[in-house]
Amino acid sequence: MAIPAMSSEDILSSRLDALVRRARTVKQETSIDPPLQISALLEDNEAIVERIEPRDLRELTAESSAKSILYPILSSARISDPSFVDVWNLLDIVQGCADRDLCSNQLVLLLAEEVLDSLSIADCHVAFNYLESRREAILSGGTGTTGSKEMVILRTCNELLRRLSRAEDPVFCGRVYVFLFQSFPLGHKGSVNLRGEFHVGNVTTFEDWIVSEQADDLVMEDAPNAGQIESVKGGVKAEETKPTESDSRVEKKPTTLDLATLYPVFWSLQHSFSNPPQLFDNEKFKHFQDALEATLAKFKEVDKVIQSGESARKAGSPATANDSYDEFANAFNPKYLTSRDLFKLELSDVAFQRHVLVQALILIDFLLTLTGTAKSKPHYENAQQSMKYNFTLSDENTEWALGIKTAIANYLQDGPDGKFYYRVVDTVLSRDKNWVRWKMDRCQSFTRQKVPAKIFLDSKGGAIAAVTSKKDRKPAGVPPALRFLATAEPGKGLAQLRQRGKFIKPSPQEYTARIETTDQEPPTEEDPRGLDEKITSSTWRGLRLASQDQLSLFDRFNHANGLKSLFQPGQTRLEDKGSDPQPEQSVEEPRADQQGIVA
Repeated sequence: MAIPAMSSEDILSSRLDALVRRARTVKQETSIDPPLQISALLEDNEAIVERIEPRDLRELTAESSAKSILYPILSSARISDPSFVDVWNLLDIVQGCADRDLCSNQLVLLLAEEVLDSLSIADCHVAFNYLESRREAILSGGTGTTGSKEMVILRTCNELLRRLSRAEDPVFCGRVYVFLFQSFPLGHKGSVNLRGEFHVGNVTTFEDWIVSEQADDLVMEDAPNAGQIESVKGGVKAEETKPTESDSRVEKKPTTLDLATLYPVFWSLQHSFSNPPQLFDNEKFKHFQDALEATLAKFKEVDKVIQSGESARKAGSPATANDSYDEFANAFNPKYLTSRDLFKLELSDVAFQRHVLVQALILIDFLLTLTGTAKSKPHYENAQQSMKYNFTLSDENTEWALGIKTAIANYLQDGPDGKFYYRVVDTVLSRDKNWVRWKMDRCQSFTRQKVPAKIFLDSKGGAIAAVTSKKDRKPAGVPPALRFLATAEPGKGLAQLRQRGKFIKPSPQEYTARIETTDQEPPTEEDPRGLDEKITSSTWRGLRLASQDQLSLFDRFNHANGLKSLFQPGQTRLEDKGSDPQPEQSVEEPRADQQGIVA
């Protein structure tokens, strides 16, 4: 009976199954790390799998074979079982095949997506560690383009985020976002909200109604003005009289509402925070102004409460070994608690106040980009149409926005560690403005092309030529005054320095004697001008010494006789070559034209 020939898929499946079984002996650990070393898995230049041609058939066969090995493991083992390590080994083997162009470069991501889809949320916390630890190898491995990888990463992360709850798993959501951002380049458009759409689905539900006066007395003990409460839909009535229209909204002192009246007004701010374009309507903008002013006034009025764990650490209490305090976990509320019973406590929480006011700063910065001055700038005029709005903020509303922004900034700086906190917020918002402008400029690429090797070498040669002296300088060598040290015997150099001639200043007469001695020496062929330079040097030094205490002798100096003319009283002085020599007059004797005056 003839044995049917095995297909390429069966052969590849058998090979992968054999490699997975062999990996159990190569990698003794049952955890994700360390990665499986493919070189240790193969023997004597053995090929990991056989290459299949053409390429399309090779990729389809590899994907089908890998899934045929993966699915039985997922159905029979739990992630806590030691046998589940076969999944991580299989993914490492597939990554090794992708590095050798034996399968698709996105196959390992497709298999990881299957693993995450088959596990519960609790098990995904562990399985996601594989993608985090192999991220660089997955993104850099393979010979194909990275576009297909990015699409799989984006789909996998979005599906995982859809399953997660930001209220219950904020840390895991952060891990997914970090992995997503690290997988894409900084200027990649896939992580940018190109059309500037707002998350209008982020709805904050609250009790959008006003309690009666009796119920308010039972729930809110500090509501003395409950009789003034009216329907929220009809508008919020202030306790004070309405000022004249000429008064500026920034200079107007905000009214302080009681808790029952402020409750729906305060939570209605979330509608504007999630959908800022609704403020283009004048009535809604007016309501936003009143609500934000009333909220800020109430924040200033209530007593501040700092979380006990945070205040104890700021007071300097030592931390214990079992202390599991997490500053970010204690200060961050993943979801608003909008119950009326908690409203009074929430208003007193400094972290809660800061969270709301930072949202207000973000919205105000958005409104300030719609002023007439901001819209007249070139980067706004050349921006994409989806980032432009037909609404222009009026001068009056612009003045109010600047004023309320300053008031919020001052209030944030007054709290505990307020200066540091506001500096962080201001830095983040300033950088976000740069990102918005980059998005308005159609997300120009950050990547620049590499400098060609020829241009680099030419620039390097030009830089070297620019700093190199064109004339080679001769080494200075040993100065003549210290040349005796080089020729002296060891141990005698210091003794020669102690000789009288080494530290006693010579007299001008000694330089005169040196000049006479040098003048009698015959010139050499190597340096015919050496004698003239020595005479000139000695003359200059002698004149400098004579100028210190014998300046009156300089009237006797003439260039013909040189330095010795200073010390020859009877020496004549030639003013011109054609004139007769005249007897030199002594400095002590008065001149002929002065004798009459002296007499």
